[in-house]
Amino acid sequence: MTTTSAVPTPYRYPNPKEALPDIVVPSVIPDDERVWVPQADNVWFRPLCLNVSQGYWMNLLRVRKSGVLSCHRHPQAVHGYVIKGSWRYLEHDWVAREGSYVFEPPGETHTLYVPDDVEEMITMFQVNGVMYYCDSEGRHTGYEDVFTKLDMCRKHYESVGLGADYVDQFVR
Repeated sequence: MTTTSAVPTPYRYPNPKEALPDIVVPSVIPDDERVWVPQADNVWFRPLCLNVSQGYWMNLLRVRKSGVLSCHRHPQAVHGYVIKGSWRYLEHDWVAREGSYVFEPPGETHTLYVPDDVEEMITMFQVNGVMYYCDSEGRHTGYEDVFTKLDMCRKHYESVGLGADYVDQFVR
């Protein structure tokens, strides 16, 4: 990388006509509570990118009560960055605190837990592929993928007056 103090010249050729536009979310933590999509009691997510062509999604997960969220596994890697609060997996001895980055390897099964002393937890996750819910014995209890997330967003945004197409700005 070369740096100069002069104003650089931008790339002068067009991007591929098939390329989708960038997504820029000016306020990741929204002022409008309607943007948060309910997922379970005291649990919401805020979509940032729903990539239907590559099968992944990026969102903020917000939890406003301590306790167990879910036992689940992923066939592909997951990345997380803790913005507020803390959480851990019951199967590990580490705690993800504000500013922590978490890498979840493919195939691992874990149970997300928010401790009693946390009023609000917000973590940005990139989930690749499916989120496979199971019980502590590994029996299938449900799943989420980019398409179920998209459906949840459409239904919620329609019900709160933003319109089902509000989510389209996050779809690629």
